[in-house]
Amino acid sequence: MNTVRPLDRDTAQEYASWFKVLADATRVQIVSLLARRGQPMSVGAIVDAVQVGQSTVSAHLKQLAKVGFVLVENAGTAGYYRINDECVTCFPSAADVVMGRPAPSSPLPDTEEE
Repeated sequence: MNTVRPLDRDTAQEYASWFKVLADATRVQIVSLLARRGQPMSVGAIVDAVQVGQSTVSAHLKQLAKVGFVLVENAGTAGYYRINDECVTCFPSAADVVMGRPAPSSPLPDTEEE
């Protein structure tokens, strides 16, 4: 008998954290901006682009960095954020896996802090 099984719990929890982070319009705007820009941006530049307060943008960036969607490059006291290129390929694959399509062929993004 061919038994269909769900994702293992650890993978399901990781994917759920990714989807949860993207369940906010401002965070989707930030990810889209960084992905389209293709180069690091300061918090101030992101604030100007998405027209949301600095503390709000900083909080969103922290959540995006926690799951590995964005990476921060420190330059003195300033932080420059960029998209994690691995998430560009892995996130659509994660959505496919959740929907029962073949597993991703590329590694999942590293969510460990650098």
